[in-house]
This record gives sequence, C-alpha cells and structure tokens, in this order.
Amino acid sequence: MSIVKINALTVPEEQREVLEKRFASRAGSVENSDGFEWFELLRPLEGTDQYLVYTRWRDEAAFQAWMEGSMKTAHQGGGEQGGGERPKPAATGSTLWSFEVVQQAAPKG
Repeated sequence: MSIVKINALTVPEEQREVLEKRFASRAGSVENSDGFEWFELLRPLEGTDQYLVYTRWRDEAAFQAWMEGSMKTAHQGGGEQGGGERPKPAATGSTLWSFEVVQQAAPKG
C-alpha cells in the first residue's frame, strides 16, 4: 500500500502568508513526480502554530527519488528566479512523520 509523509512545519503567525504564497508559487512542481499520489497543505485553525504538509506516495522509493531530485533542487534555490540570495525560511522548525496506509475509504457514490 501507499505511504504518507507529513511534514509538521512550525510557522510563526507573521510568516503564515509567506509560507502559503511560497507553496502556491510551487503549485504543480510535485504532481508530475513518479509515484506521487496526493498533496495537501493544512493550515492550523486553533491551538497550534504547526502547518501540516501531507503527501502520499506509491512507496518509499518514489518519495526518496523526489527528495533527491526536484524537491532538493527547489529548496536549494534552483527553482528560484533571478539567482539572487535565497529567501529566509518561513518555518522555524520542521518534523517529518512517516506512515504506511493500512486502511482507506472513499465516499460511496
């Protein structure tokens, strides 16, 4: 079955808009990756300053290939235009959680 990677990003309130704009500007960058199945950026509503970046992959190998390929390039500034100084991170911390999908359900219809 698929695997899920959740990156819990600690984002101060004054950086939330910056983070969301950066993700919006990268829209489409992960969707063409081999083995990619789903993405969601989850904004906290209450009780936490952590955004969750949810991605679902065919298997661990597909995730690792993306990490070493287009994701690494984007985070090293390879995807930035102008080649100037890399912007300061919007998040002050990050934790990656890994899960294996053992059960799933979809709406009936």
